[in-house]
Amino acid sequence: MDFETIPGVGEKTAAALSELDDPARALEAGDVAELARAPGITEGRAAAIARAAIRRRHDDDGDFLATDRAREVYRDVLSLLRERTVTAYAGKRVETLFPTSSASRIDEVREFAREAVERTPESDVLAALEGVEPLEPASGLRVRERCLATLDAERYAAAKDAFPELSVEIVEDARDLAELARSYSTVVALDETFAGVDVEGDVRVRPDAAENPDEIVPERVLAFFAGNRGRVQAAADVHEAAGLDAPCDLDALRDALSRVDEDGTVVGDEELDRLAAAVDDLDTAVSAAESVANDRLRDAIRERDVTIEGTDFLSLVEQGARVDSLLSRELEDEYDAAVEAARDHLVETLNLEPEEADVAVRAFTDDAAFPVERDEEMVSRLRTELKAGRDRRAARLKRDLAADLATLRAPAEEMVDSALELDVELAVSRFARDFDCVVPEFDGEGFVVEGGRSPLLDVAFEAVEPVDYGVSGVTLLSGVNSGGKTSTLDLVALVVVLAHMGLPVPAERVELERVSELHYYAKTQGTLDAGAFESTLRDFRELADGEANRLVLVDELESITEPGASAKIIAGILEALDEQSATAVFVSHLAGEIREASSFEVAVDGIEAVGLRDGELQVNRSPVKDHLARSTPELIVEKLAGEDGSGFYDRLLEKF
Repeated sequence: MDFETIPGVGEKTAAALSELDDPARALEAGDVAELARAPGITEGRAAAIARAAIRRRHDDDGDFLATDRAREVYRDVLSLLRERTVTAYAGKRVETLFPTSSASRIDEVREFAREAVERTPESDVLAALEGVEPLEPASGLRVRERCLATLDAERYAAAKDAFPELSVEIVEDARDLAELARSYSTVVALDETFAGVDVEGDVRVRPDAAENPDEIVPERVLAFFAGNRGRVQAAADVHEAAGLDAPCDLDALRDALSRVDEDGTVVGDEELDRLAAAVDDLDTAVSAAESVANDRLRDAIRERDVTIEGTDFLSLVEQGARVDSLLSRELEDEYDAAVEAARDHLVETLNLEPEEADVAVRAFTDDAAFPVERDEEMVSRLRTELKAGRDRRAARLKRDLAADLATLRAPAEEMVDSALELDVELAVSRFARDFDCVVPEFDGEGFVVEGGRSPLLDVAFEAVEPVDYGVSGVTLLSGVNSGGKTSTLDLVALVVVLAHMGLPVPAERVELERVSELHYYAKTQGTLDAGAFESTLRDFRELADGEANRLVLVDELESITEPGASAKIIAGILEALDEQSATAVFVSHLAGEIREASSFEVAVDGIEAVGLRDGELQVNRSPVKDHLARSTPELIVEKLAGEDGSGFYDRLLEKF
């Protein structure tokens, strides 16, 4: 697959994508988590790549949202979805959902949404999702007690690339190999030539090392699971709470995870713990054993009367006052007992095995001396043997645990990805439930919205009054100020955007035409200057020459210039859109004037104010078809006329 054919993907990004196991599948599925595993690609960038790949696959030009206001509505939709995600990943993943005119893409997402709304967003599932994040590769790993060795320069270069965690050495013969074995706990020879060579130390001949990296560097697997343990465990919790089929035995997975510490160390093995503690405590234990021996010997000397004949005393002086012979002759039994106590203390304190104890007892000599002192050579030998035993045990445990975890890596990745995708599904489900959504029907022309309620209003959703409205063709929408004309346009735009994303919409029923573009023009603040006015007219000129199946929503275009001129300009625009058989809703306070200036019968709908109560408008939020709504001033004059019998207000009322 040529990744550079995807819009926005250059040579560097394409090279990064090619390092994935199956990038074509990830792009096909919009798998943001997998794409983000490519080197140097963040989740945000992965979402953009996935979105571009989806557009390319469905032949979508990305022009559906044709105006700034249309794009604002889409951003509002994304915000509502993101607010209902738990993970940062899902917040990025929802960005791969976008409005389009592509029937295949809409159907694809509608199928996803149908399954998503069946999900129940249980609180324990949402709580478990808080710990789920995309898995991270192990980084910065360095293993210093093991090295690779080879006779061949090319094999050396390949090993350097394949095993960055290890030192790789060039050797010329078995003598060099033996020298390495004295410096490293384990040497892995990559050449078949060394098979059968007798070298002291832990030397393994593995020509197949590159094909079995987890066996050569088990720390790689352990570091991966150590760094991602919390995420994997959280994903397992999500599967259990949501009743999802896990891709592996969760008990076995948790057991394996419990055996690796957060730094990648194998834990939970009593023998390894014993050896590690013995190495760490050796010097302290030896010092304590010396104290045991000397305290006993000192006490014995205090309690004994030792008689020294003159010739013996003279001999001791001549020998430099050594007491070895005196101890041997007078306190032999006490010395032996003191040394035996020291040995017992050392063996018991370090919990040594019999073969280790054989070395430990030689840390204190049988030759009488005071004070009793360790034999440093024997202590060093004991330390070496304990370390070797510890490292051998740790290496075997690492290999065994890494072998177990290696078989669980793919299932763990699948489980985490499933949990993250579940968060996306639950966000759609929560959106649909929170806003009483329904799956829209693509049928007929224009749009019909029944019981629509916009979640974009600055009131609690429960307090939003439902709106019924449908339009086919070109229509003017009239109504009083603050009657809900703009919010009705917002509702229509929201429904159209969601429907063309393939998602449920906040209404009791929606039927609409699949349109090619949404043009939504927001209300202009104040009269435009000549340049801005000209630019606006150019926009509408291009709109009038465009495709027939666009939806055009315009809010009070008359504010761009003087009312008289505005009515004529809007009438001309409506005529062009009518010739296209386009669907358009223009909100205007000049509906009557525009209708008079138009060369065709313009439909006029009205949001009717039913009266005033305590100074507040009482409004029927659903537009009335074929009805020019009364203005707020007319309602106020009508109210005053009913309260005053002078006839003044009646004459004013006749002017409307």
